[in-house]
Amino acid sequence: MVSRMFRMETEVDKSRRDLLRSRLRATNTAASPVLRALRGTPGEREVPLHVWVLDDAGDLAGGLVGHTWATWLHVTYLWVDERHRGAGLGSRLLAEAERVAGQERGCAASRLETWDFQAPDFYRRHGYDVVCVIPGYPPGITEFTLTKRLDAPDPGRPGPAR
Repeated sequence: MVSRMFRMETEVDKSRRDLLRSRLRATNTAASPVLRALRGTPGEREVPLHVWVLDDAGDLAGGLVGHTWATWLHVTYLWVDERHRGAGLGSRLLAEAERVAGQERGCAASRLETWDFQAPDFYRRHGYDVVCVIPGYPPGITEFTLTKRLDAPDPGRPGPAR
């Protein structure tokens, strides 16, 4: 048996980070037919998706920042100014992002993370399901990961007239 000596370092090193990312990407591509099929196609890149709501003065009343990738919408941030909460702006922002992702970008699903004091119930009302709960992330707070099929009806919006 051969014994090897290794040196471990904890410094921030951007060139090593980039090398690691490149090697991990190559490993993942080799292991996954799905990722391999994405390489070299437009679906390989994350495409930013931003939706903004401005008040009468042109000030930011709310917004949603996310991206689409591999037929998924990832909502990174959704925020509505406290003065405008309760007016349905959060629902409108989410609906517009889902519309763009689904109808214009061909996304089939959406995902997001939120904390217990933020909006897990808001997202549940809009058809999202909790798929992961991480208590104590950070300590004293619970993080939720939620997903939604974009072709599913949204209980937060009225359906088509019958």
